[in-house]
Formats: sequence, C-alpha cells, structure tokens
Amino acid sequence: MGMKENVSKPLDRLSAELAGDMDRVNALIRERMASRHAPRIPEVTAHLVEAGGKRLRPMLVLAASRLCDYQGESHILLAAAVEFIHTATLLHDDVVDESAQRRGRPTANLLWDNKSSVLVGDYLFARSFQLMADTGSMQVMRILANASATIAEGEVLQLTAAQDIATSEDTYIQIVRGKTAALFSAATEAGTVVSGADPAVQQALFDYGDALGIAFQIVDDLLDYGGSTTTIGKNVGDDFRERKLTLPVIKAIAAADATERAFWERTIAKGDQQDGDLEAALDILKRRGALAAARADAIAWAGRAKAALAAAPDRPLRAILSDLADFVVSRLS
Repeated sequence: MGMKENVSKPLDRLSAELAGDMDRVNALIRERMASRHAPRIPEVTAHLVEAGGKRLRPMLVLAASRLCDYQGESHILLAAAVEFIHTATLLHDDVVDESAQRRGRPTANLLWDNKSSVLVGDYLFARSFQLMADTGSMQVMRILANASATIAEGEVLQLTAAQDIATSEDTYIQIVRGKTAALFSAATEAGTVVSGADPAVQQALFDYGDALGIAFQIVDDLLDYGGSTTTIGKNVGDDFRERKLTLPVIKAIAAADATERAFWERTIAKGDQQDGDLEAALDILKRRGALAAARADAIAWAGRAKAALAAAPDRPLRAILSDLADFVVSRLS
C-alpha cells in the first residue's frame, strides 16, 4: 500500500488529526485500568486494550468536541469512559457468544475464564462511570448512562430474537441501535454536549453517530458472509454457526420459498447444521439478492450519516467524518 493511499484512509486521517489527544486518552486508559488489589484486572484489560482495536469510539468523542472548538479537559475523560464501556461490552459479549476469537486473537474468556471476563467487564463499567463523574456534567452522565442501558437492552433483545426466524428488519435495527449504534451516537453527542454546542449541533452529531453505527454493524454482518478472516478478525460464517439473525438472513427468509424456509428452519431455528450448510446459505443469500440488498441498506445509512453533518460546524474535521461514513461501507468492495 503506497504512502499516499494510506494517508487518504479516513480512519488514518482522523487518527493523525487527533493524535495528541489520543495519546492522552491512552495514557488515562492505562492509568485507570490499573488495580492495586487485583492484578488480573489489568492483565485481562490489557489483552483487549492493547490488541490494536481501532479506538473509533473514543476518536468520535474527540472529533465531536474539536468540531465544536472545545477548550477544556473533559473530552479526554469522556473518550476513555467510552472506550471502557466498549471494552466491557466486548468482554461480556465474548462470554455470551462463547467466542474463541476477537480482533484476530484468542478471547479473554478463552485465555482466562468466563468468570474473569464477566467481573473485569463489571469493573470497567464502574471505571467508566467514575470517569464520567469526573467531568462534573450531569448531561454527559445522562447520555452515557442511557447508552449503557440501551446497549444491555440490545444484547438481551438479540438473545431473545436469536434463532427466531420470524425476526423482522425493524427488530434487527433495534438490536443494532442497542448493541452498536448507541455507543457511537453517545460518543458523538457527548463530545458536543461537553463543548456547550447548541442543541441543533448536538442533534446533528447524535444522528451522525446513530446512522454511522448502523451502517458499521450492517457491514460487519455482511462481511461475516463474505469477508476474509483477516479483514474481520473473526471467522467467516461465525454468525451463521452462532445462529444469529442478521440482516442478510432476515432478507433471505422474507423471500424464501418452501425449500429455503425449511433450510433456515433447520440450520438457524433448530441449529441442526451439517457440512456444506454455510456454502448453501451463501448460495441462497446471493441468489435471493439478500447480500446486495443489505449492502444497499448500509450505503443508505452511511448517506444519512453524511446528511446529518450538514448542521455541524464547517471545519476540515467535518469532511473527514463525512469520508469516514463512506469508508465504513467501502470495506464491502
């Protein structure tokens, strides 16, 4: 990859733009994940935090506050809080999903055990609330507390919708709003609120984060049926094996004939999966145009994210955030 191409990637441009602040966020994360009494806490946390995640969510906090000319220190606390919430949900998710791989490495629950993953996740949630409280802003506390509740709700909804092949696209979007978009929109909204931006700008950045998060998750779900293991850091077909009803499958079920419906009933609802079933599923998804339709949805959500930015201050950073929405869906090409 040539130097020029690398610089042009919006995520890299965002990283470069926010590098100074991000260094401070990372230092704060390392400082706050320490525990004098329980050395396992920093061990488990470091495994995830140092795994080279993109740090997208804390960057969104920093970007939103900078877009609004924020001059204080609270954005650093908030960015760290958001990353802690994210890491806590990952630790809990991997236990719930019984996953063996995260970001291309063995999951914490595999390296230690489920108990450690759950308890360290709890610790990080608590840490995130301490960081929020340090900002002294009730409004910011409210935004991130609401997001934390929405995330938990989305996960529980996913649990009850899982394996239910009657799940609708509306329910899917509700789940995605919970488990992914809620933290994106909380990050962008909190960044504007701490800056004292006017309500229209707060709403614009909330809408941007919400739509970006939904696009991001749809892309993730699509890559599960067509990405390479290197791009997604988990195994292709994991969602199928875990019997998750993601958008491509929901669309395929809606268009299914009797034979296909019986196939989804057996593999997803009953969990009776045999050799060759993943290939058969992929074949149906392609034939029914479900992958292409889900891709079009992702692109439409990215378009909504970009449109929302029209009400945000016109700064170079705004253009990077707009490009970021395109970049999220470009992972599909």
